[in-house]
Amino acid sequence: MNYIALNRLDEAAAVYKQAEQRKLEHELLLEYRYCLAFLKGDAAQMAQLVSAAMGKPGAEDLLLATQADTEGWYGKLKNARELTRRAMDSALHNDAKETAAIYQVQAAVALHEESGNREQVRAEANAALKLAPNRDVRVIAALALARAGDTAGAEKLAAELDKTFPLDTLVQRYWLPMIRAGVALEHNDPNRAIDLLKVASTIELGCLTTNLAMLMGPTYLRGEAYLMLHDGKAAAAEFQKFIDHRGVVLNFPWGALARLGLARAYTLQGDVVKARAAYQDFLTLWKDADPDIPTLKDAKAEYAKLR
Repeated sequence: MNYIALNRLDEAAAVYKQAEQRKLEHELLLEYRYCLAFLKGDAAQMAQLVSAAMGKPGAEDLLLATQADTEGWYGKLKNARELTRRAMDSALHNDAKETAAIYQVQAAVALHEESGNREQVRAEANAALKLAPNRDVRVIAALALARAGDTAGAEKLAAELDKTFPLDTLVQRYWLPMIRAGVALEHNDPNRAIDLLKVASTIELGCLTTNLAMLMGPTYLRGEAYLMLHDGKAAAAEFQKFIDHRGVVLNFPWGALARLGLARAYTLQGDVVKARAAYQDFLTLWKDADPDIPTLKDAKAEYAKLR
């Protein structure tokens, strides 16, 4: 996985080939091979790996959830929701409540970023908290609630996490800054969001040592903050990181939405040529997206104004 994070895809493929030759099996190997296939644009291999995971406890739910992220990457939210439901059912069938809750709350964050359906996001986050209120579920639920307008709920969870995990590096330097920045953005205070996210700058391009797929979150929120400040140059620098570090962000929908953020950043700079190219990049990714998504409608309208 380290080779993938460094965009050294051929070397990653060689390692997985060795694992295959030695008949090593593990659900994470299936997931990592799937991620490699995604980055290489190998849809057939992705489908084969998902199929291979079916009926295998631990692997089935993981690959279904991973495929759900891919559907979300391409704006196919209905498919993503159905795959998330199946992943949760599979995990719950094997008494993995915490895993099921992670799938549910991560999907809630992706749902907000793509559709803006705040009521549903809040419902999904609270349902995940009820199912399994462990550390990982709580940090993502707090972010989801902040993004969906429940800043009081987000701040309450953040205070609890701060008190319970005072020495946890990921909580203190990654999740809490991101949660609090989400609250600041909801309160239309982008300068505070940028200030809060400074502490995450040294670790935000790394790979979290958990099963969480939401990587480079501080980068995404910082990009949004700069857009709110109409600082196109700074916003573009943040969103460009998602393209430069594609092996880190993998298939989480933030990576696709960063293309839209980049287009908006170039528009703010008055660079029509680059803005058009970025909009085209995003709209190509979402060419088969669900047509009723507000984000898609906004992107098409913004692009039309440039032509």
